[in-house]
Amino acid sequence: MNVDLDLKRKVAKEAATLLYFGSEKEYKQAKEKAAAILGTHFLPSNLEVALELDRIAEETEGPARKDRLIQMRREALKVMKLLESFCPLLIGSVWRGTIRLGSDIDVAVYVDDPEKIVNLLKEAGIKILKTSWTTVNKRGVTIASFNIKAETLAKHGLEVVVRSQEEASQKRKCEVFGDEIKGLRIKELERLLQDNPAKQFIPA
Repeated sequence: MNVDLDLKRKVAKEAATLLYFGSEKEYKQAKEKAAAILGTHFLPSNLEVALELDRIAEETEGPARKDRLIQMRREALKVMKLLESFCPLLIGSVWRGTIRLGSDIDVAVYVDDPEKIVNLLKEAGIKILKTSWTTVNKRGVTIASFNIKAETLAKHGLEVVVRSQEEASQKRKCEVFGDEIKGLRIKELERLLQDNPAKQFIPA
């Protein structure tokens, strides 16, 4: 049993390395490639890979990572205050505290007209890089969202996901960590930046 666990741990570390250095973009492919490299069929969970990925980022980037996280959270707060009328929620690695080089600020907003968000961002001087509709099928239901890729005034990558107003109260499960995506509202983020600005939100 210990041999199996050790192999899974090695696969998780290898998969995390592939993701961190950009050889693979998706967890599934990274795990399968890592298992093939190590000659095993044992596949770790996404959570196990994510924890290894966090460790690699910490070891590679050092103290600068924490400083960048705090900067990105402050920048996220500015964006969220700009979009305050649309129930902004900070999600992704900036919420989690698991950023790595190349991470974006991810914010979800809820409005039926995505152009309102695009216009607000443009008026604030935020550079819009790309917009696109994305559809996913969950349990036979097709859900559409509007994605805005942008760059903040401080040159951080920004991705705003625009969802319909009726989705604002829906709970979402994280496919990587396996828990509920709770995220941070404006007041919660303000409190965090005051009390513990580099705190991580990772399942125990």
